Amino acid sequence: MPERPEIVSLLKKEYYACPAQGEELDKLEQELKQAAESFERAPDDVENLIMYGRRIAYLWRFREAISVFSDGIEKHPEEAMLYRHRGHRYINVREFENAARDLETATALEKNSFDIWYHLGLARWLLGDYERALDAYRACYEVTPEGENRVAIQYWLFLTLMRLGKKQQAEELLQSVIPNQTGENAHYCNILMLFRSERTEEEILEFSSRGGVDHVTLTFGLGMWHRLNGRERRALECFRHAVSGTHWPGFGFIAAEVELWRSAS
Repeated sequence: MPERPEIVSLLKKEYYACPAQGEELDKLEQELKQAAESFERAPDDVENLIMYGRRIAYLWRFREAISVFSDGIEKHPEEAMLYRHRGHRYINVREFENAARDLETATALEKNSFDIWYHLGLARWLLGDYERALDAYRACYEVTPEGENRVAIQYWLFLTLMRLGKKQQAEELLQSVIPNQTGENAHYCNILMLFRSERTEEEILEFSSRGGVDHVTLTFGLGMWHRLNGRERRALECFRHAVSGTHWPGFGFIAAEVELWRSAS
């Protein structure tokens, strides 16, 4: 384990850059070595720079990745994806205002990117700026074709509409979701089906027992289901469960941490 924590969370806990062990860690380090070699051969190539920063981030060395992207922005201030990737990593280290600022800059440079709008919506959500989060998620929805990314946007759009008290719009959106989706965003679909009474809490808990990012995504979503239905004690239990593991860069983990932090303040 590194000597210094990568971050101190909103709940004053120290978290370290320890994403993997054994063969998985070896693979991540080898991929970083290859990306570093490509970057050293052509340091002004934006794609090399981005991949180098991403490979560092995959090892949860987010401060170092932010530094790489910052150097890139100095050289290429008009490259939207450099702001997008730095904004993402600012979310990981809980610097939400910096994240939103970077991602807003990115939208000014590139208006048709799912990734940019999606992360901007999240940054604004984590800041509690739900009206502007709604704007970002709606823009994201408009530029995203049908496919597995669509349900991730529907998930955050639904939660945002509910948080803003726009229940009729939220219900219309909920009914438009296609059930039984697969892929990396399937858990967002499962939570939406929970809101639609087509999944049970027991099923969500079974899915979440697999650990890792599945655990934090589903447990945060379950907490929001309880909170938005007025079961505050159970919601807080779910949020605490979401942050009890080790996958601290996960968006569900961070969102649960924010909910707990706001509830305690």
